[in-house]
Amino acid sequence: MAQSTTTDFDVARRLRMVRTVKGLSQRQMAKKAEVGSGTISQIESGSTQPSVALLKKILAGVDVSLAFFFSFELKDNERIFFTKDDLRDLGAPGVSYLLVAGERTGRKLQMLIEEYEPGADSGRTPFSHEGEECGVIIEGSLEVTVDGQSRVLREGDSYYFTSVLPHQFRNVGDVMCKVISACTPSSF
Repeated sequence: MAQSTTTDFDVARRLRMVRTVKGLSQRQMAKKAEVGSGTISQIESGSTQPSVALLKKILAGVDVSLAFFFSFELKDNERIFFTKDDLRDLGAPGVSYLLVAGERTGRKLQMLIEEYEPGADSGRTPFSHEGEECGVIIEGSLEVTVDGQSRVLREGDSYYFTSVLPHQFRNVGDVMCKVISACTPSSF
């Protein structure tokens, strides 16, 4: 099998980006382009490099010109993996919010490692915003109040709610509480 080059990888990334922006599955794109169902997958995985004629046919099926396909800029620094030292702390006194992939722009999901010292809370008044959020208590206990309903959650317990409901978090225990949470849309 031939070694992939940077150009091969760029074609794969570009095709995946075009397909994603168009909101198509690989199968849908193949159907529109009138090519075999595995063709798009093979190109995107880098296992095959399309001829110019094939690439032009695929792009014509989704109304994208060859010139445009090679003209848009690919971001080379979209990191995938992060160490604990890469996490950005957005916290306040008594609370640490470690943001995963904080440098990425256009995130649709926000993921945090939250740490609440005993007695610490997310603020004096409940807050709300568009989207949804969920979390899992990893250590300690956390009182979660959503739309006036409160429950103390302990290690292994979780929550999931629509974020437009007023909500608030407070460590009611005597040890550090650690939570892994996610919400949409990303607000940081």
